[in-house]
Amino acid sequence: MWKKIIALLLTLAMAAGSMTFALAETAETPATEPAETQEETAEKAEGTEDEAEGTEDEAAEEENLVPMVVEPDPELVRTMGLAAATAVAYGVDPAEIVYYDHLSVGNTTMMQGNFFTEMWGNATSDADVRALLHGYNLIRWDGDTGVFQADPTVVLSELGLESEDTGDRYYTFVLQDDLYYSDGTKITAWDYAFSFLLTLSPEIATLGAIQERIPGLGAIQGSEAYMNGESNILTGVNVIADNTIMITLDGDYLPFFFEQALLSCIPYPISVIAPGVRVADDGAGVYLTNIDGTVNNRVFTAELLESTLEGENGYRSHPSVVSGPYTLTSWDGTVAEFEKNSYYKGNAAGAQALIEKLSYTLSENDSMAAKLDEHEFDLLNKVTYAPVISEEQEKIAIEGSGLALGNYPRSGLAYLAFACEKPTVSSQAVRQAIAWSMDRDQITANYTGNNGLRVDGYYGIGQWMYGLVMGTSDPPISETDEAAAEFGRTIAQETAAWEALNLEGLTGYGLDLEAAAALLDADGWKIDEATGLRSKNVDGENVTLDLTAIYPEGNVIGQELESALVPNLKEIGIGLTLKAVPMAEMSKWVYAENREMDMVFQAVNFDVVFDPASTFDPNNAASVTRQQDQGLYELAAAMNETQPGDTLGYVQKWLAFEEKFNEALPVIPLYSNVYFDFYTDLLHDYNIAQHATWSEAILGATKVDIPEYEIPMVPAEELAEGETLIGD
Repeated sequence: MWKKIIALLLTLAMAAGSMTFALAETAETPATEPAETQEETAEKAEGTEDEAEGTEDEAAEEENLVPMVVEPDPELVRTMGLAAATAVAYGVDPAEIVYYDHLSVGNTTMMQGNFFTEMWGNATSDADVRALLHGYNLIRWDGDTGVFQADPTVVLSELGLESEDTGDRYYTFVLQDDLYYSDGTKITAWDYAFSFLLTLSPEIATLGAIQERIPGLGAIQGSEAYMNGESNILTGVNVIADNTIMITLDGDYLPFFFEQALLSCIPYPISVIAPGVRVADDGAGVYLTNIDGTVNNRVFTAELLESTLEGENGYRSHPSVVSGPYTLTSWDGTVAEFEKNSYYKGNAAGAQALIEKLSYTLSENDSMAAKLDEHEFDLLNKVTYAPVISEEQEKIAIEGSGLALGNYPRSGLAYLAFACEKPTVSSQAVRQAIAWSMDRDQITANYTGNNGLRVDGYYGIGQWMYGLVMGTSDPPISETDEAAAEFGRTIAQETAAWEALNLEGLTGYGLDLEAAAALLDADGWKIDEATGLRSKNVDGENVTLDLTAIYPEGNVIGQELESALVPNLKEIGIGLTLKAVPMAEMSKWVYAENREMDMVFQAVNFDVVFDPASTFDPNNAASVTRQQDQGLYELAAAMNETQPGDTLGYVQKWLAFEEKFNEALPVIPLYSNVYFDFYTDLLHDYNIAQHATWSEAILGATKVDIPEYEIPMVPAEELAEGETLIGD
């Protein structure tokens, strides 16, 4: 049943993106008509036969006509955009095409200003900014093949070898010769080596950077000794030549399902971040030394990094020299402004930045629609709130609205996370009782309308493994028994195993106050008749279930929790105070050493490398829940340890993790949804459904006014062999 529901949800959501409405025309008929003579009737009949014969001939001729297909000039596509280049190919005068050099973008998540790396925070809006500013990663995700691989824009050639003795993997990359930073400085293998040394350094950790947020931390040989300060040499990285770098993955860390993702690296400018420092390699690995060659009074220190990364104009919030499609021209804490980086040569698909300037800021649910209508926004990204979606869809259904939309399933979810170190919610029974006291279906329906589903685990409906389990994607069953045998299976066993996968083992916590109260009773929480609240002695301290939950200020989720959770908790003896916190202060609350809240409403969008092991590692300071559940962590780590290519094995482990998560409940999952992007119809070639984020989809897009033109019809036989009709 669930497979049908998710398929229907996605079908309806996608259909909404291209929905059209037709009004039936009605003609008034006179009450009486003059009677015809037999002669008039006969004459009309003859005429009708003649006309019918002619109509059939014309219809046959029209059926033989098809739209003329033209191939736009590739160079014009690269410089003008596909829509404009196609118009030119059909005869539109380029001089009549009007280009706009600015696009204003709104997102429902406020930026925190962590525009350097995710180590200080990974808000989705900050991640969007980083995608605009930092480019030329050695590795990219290829959505067509479903694997990580070297980016051909960056890497000229790649060689991978394995040591039979140690299981270490050696990857050698020869770089392209035309990579430059935004200031015109050439990017070489030394820049990539610096990035590894910088992000793994003990010095950057002293500034509050949480290195555990980096997927695959510790996979590079020698990284643990380097991070701990036991060695100043990173032995797993070698610069062979200015254009050649070798990266060694530690065999003890392998297998890793997303293995090539461990090689991910973006170049950062050493001259800006660590002036006076250079990278050296004497053959044993790369290390940092003084630029003048002296070894005493080492220049690379935490103090140096603090001076360049922190502060009002530090690189962490104001990256100056970058490698991506745009440069940051200003950031005032609310609005970020960008200009095209003229040195950026394009991504793997050849797409470049074609809109000269961008503005990016917060768009709030209660005002975003009006601001889109008034052209304060040209693009609203990741709209979730159902009333706004409905309002904008109704506008788009009207011809001439000037609006368009794109939609795509979310690879993440919204949830209510517990501060599990607090004695109030450290008990699994308490967390489950709160889940049984929440009307999650009501919250999902009110917030997302028909565009979301309640979820019962740590997943999003846009994740590939969810699609495989729910049957909306075909499983990659081996073509031969020999291929399946690599993982100890036959094709028949693989097929049966895929068919057996489902989410039926997850408890769908619904509104059941009796079940909630029974859990609390069994766990020893007694109701105080004077206060109506439950309490219990925990480790010698009397703890009362009088809780505080925080949520982002301005988010209507507060209203939903007020109606769908607070009164229900009160009925079973739990008090809950909801506190709206300014978005700029959320991180301070969430990552404080002594936290003042018991729960926090948050949302997450997962990377392609799904790595819950780092999130639920009991020793991870970046964990929102701080839950000490070794079993949950081990199941998460087991996913990573799957042999690359063993998709079935990975998904089976994913299900085992989800079932344990559903029981332990470090967070209460709420909903995952279909995102909607609404934008001006002047924005062309913005294919958001094919990209992870708007900052990727904006490459190759243009804000342009193109005169209307007709596509000529030609006889079908004039189509060249192999050509495709427009629309096919």
